[in-house]
Amino acid sequence: MSQVWDWLQRISMGWGGAIALGSAIASGGAPAIAAERLVIQLGAIETTVEVADIETFATTGATPERFARYERFLTPAVQASLNNRLSLDPAVRDRFMADLTASPKGQQVLDLFAKIAPQLPPETLIDTIHAAAQDPDGLTALSLLRAIPTEELTIRGGVLMAFLWQLGLAQLEQATLSRVLTVEMWQPVRRMSRDVDPAAEGPQRVRHWSLNLRDRARDRTIPADLYWSNDPKGPVVVLSHGYAADRRFLAYMGKHLASHGIAVIAVEHPGSNVEALSDDSATILPTQEFLERPRDISFVLDRVSELNQISERLRGRLNLDQVTLVGHSLGGFTGLVMAGAQINPSALADYCTTLSPSQLAPADWLQCAATEVNWPSDLDSLRDDRIARLVLMNPLVGEFFGDTGLSHVQVPTMMLTSTNDSVTPMTTQQLRPFEQLPNAQALIVVVGGTHLSVGDPSNINAALTQIPFMPELPAEETERLRQYLNGMVMSFAMQETPQAARYRPFLSAAYAQEFSTPLVPLRYREQLPQNIARWLRLSDRLDYYLAEPWPLVASLLHLELIDMQHQLVALQRNAIARLPFSLPLWGYLHTAPSFYLAAAAIALL
Repeated sequence: MSQVWDWLQRISMGWGGAIALGSAIASGGAPAIAAERLVIQLGAIETTVEVADIETFATTGATPERFARYERFLTPAVQASLNNRLSLDPAVRDRFMADLTASPKGQQVLDLFAKIAPQLPPETLIDTIHAAAQDPDGLTALSLLRAIPTEELTIRGGVLMAFLWQLGLAQLEQATLSRVLTVEMWQPVRRMSRDVDPAAEGPQRVRHWSLNLRDRARDRTIPADLYWSNDPKGPVVVLSHGYAADRRFLAYMGKHLASHGIAVIAVEHPGSNVEALSDDSATILPTQEFLERPRDISFVLDRVSELNQISERLRGRLNLDQVTLVGHSLGGFTGLVMAGAQINPSALADYCTTLSPSQLAPADWLQCAATEVNWPSDLDSLRDDRIARLVLMNPLVGEFFGDTGLSHVQVPTMMLTSTNDSVTPMTTQQLRPFEQLPNAQALIVVVGGTHLSVGDPSNINAALTQIPFMPELPAEETERLRQYLNGMVMSFAMQETPQAARYRPFLSAAYAQEFSTPLVPLRYREQLPQNIARWLRLSDRLDYYLAEPWPLVASLLHLELIDMQHQLVALQRNAIARLPFSLPLWGYLHTAPSFYLAAAAIALL
């Protein structure tokens, strides 16, 4: 029961924030009538809840008498979710609302709310959201209730519980996968000996140029930061930021690599950077940005190549023919396209038309926006042969490339995923794509990491961290992760140089685990563990043959059984370590019914 309630707590906070986010996206007048009662229908049973009682609990934490039977569920976490406030720039609110009402995915969400609350069809719900945004106390779940233009609102509890059940299953699956990956990805290592430390600051003086490069053919100005030194030692590294970030998102990495002689170009994509959130565009992410981002980088490489030849200070020192591209989130998509990945518009369209609202992640809003893109007939026009290596951090991949599009990426690729990333969930955005990449070098798992954990703490867009589904870890907790990324990216880029063998040992589990901490453990493997690969294959088959929610139920069961295996092995090891005669106990545990039950169930799956 406690586990079920944990689900409901996560749901209440996550979707309370999501409702608040939706409510924050518009402006309008306050209603003359506000909801006073909620009538919750569950089959033939009806329960009436007074909104005043909800407000009393939210304000004081005291349980109203009429809520006495539900007291065990009214925890401080639920109280906090009722009081969570969210504020967004008005321009962003309007654009988010436009996307919500105009996109197929947004229409599905509105239709779902209409099924849960029949008195709130889409047009009424939108008016309610407009009114809620004007509450002087800020936008909360309570301000949304106050904005409902009817005294009594009926909630279909069966529909709501079915939706929350599927949402809870999805969240529990991610939590279980995180536990399983932590164990499956671990491997015993020996302490490394070294004559160089790629994570330590280098000896060279870092030079920094800020560039504004005008592309007249596209009527577009691309800002870029060039970090370099007088004694370059390797190929250039290009940094491509994610949505609503800028060229400074990985500034710490640019400075570090340049101190070792590796020149870095941090590109800013003007259509999807911080400023793009507050411009006059009608949508959150203009669809042409999926095309313009790769073109931005190719254009910047062309201009810096010219600068490299004509500048007296550079004097041809930069190697722009073997570029290592580091892409975060949408920047990861950008890198894959430039390395030859083939977009599959039909696969993307099929996915977006069948996706359930309970499965929606922020990444799905972005990738489904790409169904409106007029993709060029020759997708190779976005490819750039100067891209020799890829480092993908929390990349947005999903269904962009179908089942075979990633097979065209032949360059060595590193993939990083974070287990608490609710923006680009690891299963669909990183684990499956990692299996499809023909030249994937390694998967790095940041246990407990979120979508923004790899960023420079002093250069993360503060507005992003206020969104409920984009929490961020304190800077001190992720410091070791950033140090590791500095050393790993440097060692990976140096594989294009005569010093490759010297730096190859740093591309290993041993090196990753040196930077692992109890709060943010790091895992590194060159291939997916067999249990995880088998689970992915099973999930794909179940999605094809079964209707919701059964694929998710079976997937969760499979992961729980793997987790049970881990617990049994841990029990065996602890028992053997404590007892002088271990063989009889070992034999008993291997013949125990629970062990065989778990093993048989996994085999059947």
